[in-house]
Amino acid sequence: MGKKSAPRRLADNEAKAELRMVRISPQKLNLVAGLIRGLKVEKALANLTFSKKRISTDVKKLLESAIANAENNHGLDVDNLVVAEASVGKAMVMKRFRARARGRGAKILKPFSNMRIVVREVEEGDE
Repeated sequence: MGKKSAPRRLADNEAKAELRMVRISPQKLNLVAGLIRGLKVEKALANLTFSKKRISTDVKKLLESAIANAENNHGLDVDNLVVAEASVGKAMVMKRFRARARGRGAKILKPFSNMRIVVREVEEGDE
């Protein structure tokens, strides 16, 4: 006698994965997310593999997780997957300070980000 499960928020042909509290600014993470938005999954993985950005390895793991969710949890065909959504949001900001001359202090902000990737299965002609 528990709660009823909530209805699924995504469509039946979609799967998602989320990356939370990753230590990079949302602006920098959004640059990498822009590389893969709207691309087919194998092309997106190739872009992330050869990207010079440090965070691209974490984003690649997240995309692989979304692909695995689509295949194992929802029974979608991996060959027809497209990155439908790659959204980035703010998380917390650690505030630090650095001692400066004449008794002053300088603020140092260490931002964290969240990222969400949604992959969608499309038919061959819908690309």
